[in-house]
Amino acid sequence: MSVYAADSFFVVSIGFIAGGILKGATGIGSPIIAVPILAIYFDARFAIIMFSIPNIIPNIWQAWSYRKTALDNAFLVRFAGAGAIGAIFGTSILAVFASDKLTLVVAMAVVLYVIFRFARPKWQLSMNTAQKIAVPVGFLGGAMQTAAGLSAPVSVTFLNSLNLSREAFAPTISFFFLGVGITQIPLLIAYEMLTFKMAILSFLALVPLIAGMPLGSALAKRLSRNAFDRIILFILSILAIKLVAQSF
Repeated sequence: MSVYAADSFFVVSIGFIAGGILKGATGIGSPIIAVPILAIYFDARFAIIMFSIPNIIPNIWQAWSYRKTALDNAFLVRFAGAGAIGAIFGTSILAVFASDKLTLVVAMAVVLYVIFRFARPKWQLSMNTAQKIAVPVGFLGGAMQTAAGLSAPVSVTFLNSLNLSREAFAPTISFFFLGVGITQIPLLIAYEMLTFKMAILSFLALVPLIAGMPLGSALAKRLSRNAFDRIILFILSILAIKLVAQSF
């Protein structure tokens, strides 16, 4: 194995382990930290393609495990269905835009997420209003997930604002990611971005992702949710600065 290949393997492993730790600790968010790490070392397109398969498998398990406590089917269909349509738009952007522009989009998505989390940590939305805006929010989230690898500024913030229990939040966000992912993968293949080699690498990335999840669960028991969030937001702030500098 060449030095470059060894370095690349190490960076991918670190990115997905970090994503697994975040998912194990919070139930969501593995792309939030994994995609920026990979985008810095490689590029945004590589990071997004690499996360296409790991974005589906864990969410199938999570959606099935919590299926009885998900929000009502009408909301899920609107939110996840709109996400799937948004994924079509986002994947076409991924195929056309230059890599440095995509990196800047990733950076801006991270910045938006960090700013909103600091500025409005307790922002709440009524379920009645959420039902009305589920389609446009789902579409935007799906487009951001497939174009920038990060829908959290829209999808996670939207669901967090409903003050859902973990049992309701976990399957709802998982169904959304499944709707996006099931649409994204055939499109990546059609655009010849998800090649056989990339598919194998993406599938193997599940190993460090899953390995990091128990670490996240253990860490969550030692730190308060607020302390863990602050650490993640600090790390994301550093990553965002690096991504912005790199894109220019």
